Amino acid sequence: MYGTILIVDDNVAILTAMKYLLADTFGQVLTTTQPDDILKLMAQQPTDIVLLDMNFSLGVNSGQEGLFWLRAIRKHHPDVPVVLLTAYADVSLAVKGLKNGASDFITKPWDNDELLHKLKDVLDMRSEIVSLDEMEKEHIRRTIDRCHGNLSQAAELLGITRQTLYNKMRRL
Repeated sequence: MYGTILIVDDNVAILTAMKYLLADTFGQVLTTTQPDDILKLMAQQPTDIVLLDMNFSLGVNSGQEGLFWLRAIRKHHPDVPVVLLTAYADVSLAVKGLKNGASDFITKPWDNDELLHKLKDVLDMRSEIVSLDEMEKEHIRRTIDRCHGNLSQAAELLGITRQTLYNKMRRL
């Protein structure tokens, strides 16, 4: 079971269908037809992923609204992945969204299995990413263990001075 997903689309029927589809996969499925509510909802409820439509105003299909909200989410919640929801004709727009920080995109009408698979992949991939600091800490720990605590030998293996190793260990 995954955490919380926020789905933003101006079409209530799409939100209802998504809610039923995702209820067994996510602990909480939040929905809104109002993109202005996105940041407020995300501030109230920690959100693990956002599924964001690209167009909200009737008759407007430029996707600029979706790109605007994508940038707003990325600015205020840089660690929360955003998957764009777009019409078939908007694939070039979805690519623009990817360049602006979206994790992936789904085309309407969507395939249920593909949608679930993409959302899970985005979340699973996010949890597999380890920061450089974490990698360095783990590498230093393993090297010191391999040298049975001999810090001079560990520093030599790491290609750094003993003093640099001490400094790095203080931050561990």
